[in-house]
Amino acid sequence: MRIVYVLNGPNLNLLGKRQPEIYGHETLADVEAECRRVGTELGLEIRFHQSNAEFQIIDWIHEAREIAAGIVINPAAFTHTSVAILDALNACDLPIIEVHISNVHKREAFRHHSYVSLVATGVIAGFGTQGYPLALQRLGRLIG
Repeated sequence: MRIVYVLNGPNLNLLGKRQPEIYGHETLADVEAECRRVGTELGLEIRFHQSNAEFQIIDWIHEAREIAAGIVINPAAFTHTSVAILDALNACDLPIIEVHISNVHKREAFRHHSYVSLVATGVIAGFGTQGYPLALQRLGRLIG
């Protein structure tokens, strides 16, 4: 079974409750269930995590680099601020798909810059939570 880490950054634990006009009504549990469903179809074992703590996301990236075939990451606000997450991802020789629920390019200017995009194999933004299964489908093709 090919392992894929799906990592979620700060405030995504509030998905469905926080700014539903931007992020929709699906919860993070809904996203996890869909990722697991798609993962099963693709023969992927999903390791799904969320943290509001930067160090925890970095630790999961370090873990993934040893055992995973790929990473899907929605770094949320860390997208625009975390050189540490970029450095951790740079240490991975894995395909990395960056996901954003909203179209960050239609939002505030500070959201237009992504440290993660510097290392990401691909970026999906603005497709709502549907971006996660799209990312998994792409990873499935990349890792064969």
